[in-house]
Amino acid sequence: MSDETGSTDTSAGPTGGAPRGDGVAPDRGPRPEPLRFFGTSWVHHDNGYAVRRAGVAVGSLAAAAVSCLVLRFAYDGIRIAGTGSFVTMLVIAMFAICTALAFRNTRDGFGVRHDPQRQASLRGLLAIGFVGSLFAYFVRSLTEAPGEKLHREEYEKAREEHARRTTRRTGDPSRKKRRG
Repeated sequence: MSDETGSTDTSAGPTGGAPRGDGVAPDRGPRPEPLRFFGTSWVHHDNGYAVRRAGVAVGSLAAAAVSCLVLRFAYDGIRIAGTGSFVTMLVIAMFAICTALAFRNTRDGFGVRHDPQRQASLRGLLAIGFVGSLFAYFVRSLTEAPGEKLHREEYEKAREEHARRTTRRTGDPSRKKRRG
């Protein structure tokens, strides 16, 4: 987590102090959770946010293109091996289905937190369909930082809860006049 001086503290939790797990710094209020490639620049869209978003879009599209080239080499290898059209079609169908599942899973993950057990069970499918995840990053980075909407909602909720908890009462409750 970066503080005002720009140093990075990896030993502390998301709060900058002792790890608490709720995203609220003691006596300072909630701190935003950093996003991959963006840090906390997504909060105010500063510190090169637009450039980072463009970089993520270009980088994910370039990585997807290179990945498709690698998959093309794999296809050529299967074709040269002479395994037959049935096996070739199975491999193509497997990559197409896994890519679609990975795209949808990654896209949905930008709006809601995934169940860790479900993610663990899908790990193999998502690894095979990695091109779909790269395309999901590309598509999302055209409108916002991937995951920004989810993190912004959580951050705003944490700020509201913190403001409610720290709001001071006015007056002494023991001196309150009783109606009756």
